[in-house]
Amino acid sequence: MAAKLATAGHEVSAIARGATLASVRERGLRLEMGGREVTAQIAASDDAGALGAQDLVIAALKGPALADAAAAMQPLLGPQTIVMPAMNGVPWWFLQAAPESMALTDRTLASVDPGARIGRLLPLERVVGCVVHLTCSSPEPGLVRHGFGDRLIVGEPAGGVSARVDKIATALRAAGFATEASTDIRHDIWYKLWGNMTMNPVSALTGAESHRIIDDPLVLQFMLATMEEARLIGARIGCAITQSGEERMAVARQLGAFKTSMLQDSLAGRPLEIDALVAAVHEIGTRLNIAMPNIGALLGLSRLMARERGLYPSPHDAPMKSTL
Repeated sequence: MAAKLATAGHEVSAIARGATLASVRERGLRLEMGGREVTAQIAASDDAGALGAQDLVIAALKGPALADAAAAMQPLLGPQTIVMPAMNGVPWWFLQAAPESMALTDRTLASVDPGARIGRLLPLERVVGCVVHLTCSSPEPGLVRHGFGDRLIVGEPAGGVSARVDKIATALRAAGFATEASTDIRHDIWYKLWGNMTMNPVSALTGAESHRIIDDPLVLQFMLATMEEARLIGARIGCAITQSGEERMAVARQLGAFKTSMLQDSLAGRPLEIDALVAAVHEIGTRLNIAMPNIGALLGLSRLMARERGLYPSPHDAPMKSTL
């Protein structure tokens, strides 16, 4: 996103550190896409204070890194700065933006924002939601390799239309993304989650690529049962899904064989995004008194696996640090 916005003429800065920071400063930010490489010259620093207030801050992070990043990014936030998390799973603000008809006494999500720390640092009025439908990897510091997809969905957390969302969508389209301005970003978030809340942790548990997971009838049956529980939760929180689980898996099958982001993190020994993808769903379902035997099993198994490998904190550990 940084490389494409910069090459489209926007003034772009990035927070980086270590080898990535050194590479971007020396060689620029490199993007391999469509069989060619482009280089974007951007400002980069490991100190947000050196960059100053921005119009838009895009948080393209893994879930475990967000709490620390939310504190570190404060110098980037001026009076009108918008924060757009381009991340997987249920965001910290998801219930805050839910309809008033949901009579919730507590709209925080302890699974993704313990102690509501992120919510205090990044209040709802700053936020624009974003759903990412594309894949990238970073084979070496300072180099981003595009896989497939170019779709971004942006929208106000509470729904509806706004000038700021239209402005962001226009800029992203001009940079080459297939961008939609959504009037119900919560639904778009839940729909993507509905598909990858099963595939991601199952891939990390088994080490299997997507096509092998879908082609195993017993594993597919388990994932479809899990998706049905999540579909019932969505119907209760204003995110109804009319598609069947079988139809959604057929879409995934068309993408061919690929390693999910969680499998890539697992193989690389990085912290896993279990909370945003599974634990938050389980927390919401628990509040609604919805039976979730399959979601519970998926959460328990993936969490235990990750803890045994040091990729997820135990109940007595300090919060995990993650490399951005």
